Amino acid sequence: MQKTSIWSLLPSELEEALIELGEKRFRAKQLLNWIFQQNIIDFTQMSNISKSSIQTLNMHFTTELPLVDKISQSDDGTSKYLLKLKDDNYIEMVLIPADEKLTLCISSQVGCMRGCRFCSTSKLGLLRNLTVDEITGQVYLARQLTGSFRITNIVFMGMGEPLDNLENVIKAIRIIQSDKCFAFSPRRITVSTCGIIPGIKQLSETGLKVKLAVSLNSAIDEKRSEIMPINVKYPLSVLKPALQKFTKTSPFRITFEYVLIPGFNMDIKDQKALRKFTGDISSKINLIPWNPIPGLEWKKSSEKEVNNFMKMMYKLSAVPITLRNSRGQDINAACGMLAGKKQKSPPLPPIDGADYL
Repeated sequence: MQKTSIWSLLPSELEEALIELGEKRFRAKQLLNWIFQQNIIDFTQMSNISKSSIQTLNMHFTTELPLVDKISQSDDGTSKYLLKLKDDNYIEMVLIPADEKLTLCISSQVGCMRGCRFCSTSKLGLLRNLTVDEITGQVYLARQLTGSFRITNIVFMGMGEPLDNLENVIKAIRIIQSDKCFAFSPRRITVSTCGIIPGIKQLSETGLKVKLAVSLNSAIDEKRSEIMPINVKYPLSVLKPALQKFTKTSPFRITFEYVLIPGFNMDIKDQKALRKFTGDISSKINLIPWNPIPGLEWKKSSEKEVNNFMKMMYKLSAVPITLRNSRGQDINAACGMLAGKKQKSPPLPPIDGADYL
């Protein structure tokens, strides 16, 4: 009999499932308290639950989590975890400490089909989507690894394009935000996308409160299409109105992520285009020095090049600008460097090439 993962259920779904099995309604409250408040996931250790109910739980439910295959520790305090899934595929998650914050970067897919040239994950192709329990399981596992309630922020910026797995990502976020589960504030959860217009629209229509980050990297169509194939299908002229509409349903500004690539997207034309694209959107710009990936001809931007770019953007831009200090480069844990080694499954073949662009 296939067991249901506790990590895949909203509190209301857990309650309904237990009632169908002949349990009392309060059993769900007891179970959630043990798991999310007491950090106990072994049913046999839940002292106020009867032996017959524990037998029922063990028969129908599982609290299995991804297995930690390897831990890589950076000199800057960043930790990367290679996680083995139940089908022997692998994903990576990253914990990034900074001052009083501890950010958890989680994956939403095994691989990615979007083909962004600056990203290692894209070289894998898409192997499969993560299930709801594999997404929320990363959060609980990180809590176990760090101690309860230490994680302050969650970003869907690991392996995969979250909006290509939107149904599972949305449900996972609802579980993560639920007061009876992880109780994460919406302002502490960010979903990153390369610009999947239908997904952005659908996300706004759910009423789910979450921050949105858009991997922009160029505000010039020809350049963006060169490094991000998604721009061929959804060019900037389509992306911008979709984002403007999204801001009308969200209390949060959109973050534009801009990877700095010397000789490609850092001259005055790039700066002016970036200013024009972002100036009338409730947003902020997050500049990210490119992290070198083997096989690409680009070089890493120097500190002087980054500073000069920022100085000019401060003069041009009408929106806030920040610089993301790359963390975990020495363990390939920084932006665009996750690759989830040791994969078992081959990449999925395209179903419709147009849909995959």
